[in-house]
Amino acid sequence: MARKETYRLKHAAKFSDEKVPAKKERKERVAINPAIQLPYAEGKMLLIDKPMHWTSFDVVRKLRSMLQIKKIGHAGTLDPLATGLLIVCTGKFTKKINEYMTREKEYTGHFVLGAVTPTFDLESEPAEFKDYLGLTETEIKNTTIQFTGTINQMPPIYSAIKKDGIALYELARKGIAVQPEPRQVTIHSFEITAINLPIVQFKVVCSTGTYIRSLANDFGAALGCGGYLGSLRRTRIGELDVNNAVDLNELMKQLNPENNIDTAVVTTA
Repeated sequence: MARKETYRLKHAAKFSDEKVPAKKERKERVAINPAIQLPYAEGKMLLIDKPMHWTSFDVVRKLRSMLQIKKIGHAGTLDPLATGLLIVCTGKFTKKINEYMTREKEYTGHFVLGAVTPTFDLESEPAEFKDYLGLTETEIKNTTIQFTGTINQMPPIYSAIKKDGIALYELARKGIAVQPEPRQVTIHSFEITAINLPIVQFKVVCSTGTYIRSLANDFGAALGCGGYLGSLRRTRIGELDVNNAVDLNELMKQLNPENNIDTAVVTTA
């Protein structure tokens, strides 16, 4: 079973109302129309609206298979439970991946107060429940101040950061104690957009390397009741906006080998 299907079958029913399609029988790959393939092989930068339950590598792997090209990669990981803007580069545009990765990011989503999770999001079950009803709107909004500017942030132990060549999440899942090193990140703005306890809606603009999951955990700790990330959507990378991104399912339809016209939302600038 493909990694994407394994992840979705394992987690989607547990954390979402989304219906996960049953595993399909593997079909023999049909050669792509060269007229569709050539522009991607030469180089394009695609703005993808990543769906929930897909890893960033799932998207790259799917497009690599459909386009039948080797030179392809993404410019900044989104967690499987996050949605939103994912930059995918092909051909000569893969040389710009590091440039795109350094640009500031904008996220929206919500925190859930009154509990914590080991992964800082809904990849694991909430625990350590505490009362949050005494919190005021002023207290919640004022707490954002200490997380604005350049701060030291502790990454989640369930992250892709590597220790001695092994991803921390692999060590954590084996029960091996790991202690990530704090990272200096910059949060340019941190706005609370709505409060309906225990749900707190937010909008964050931050530097590359910022973990919004860690921000959720730290924000809840600062309020004294705990918190975790309930949802996350990346809405912007630099000047590139998710409103200009293409739905992945629609893009896959457009790249179907039976089609002769490529109408995908892409940029070559």
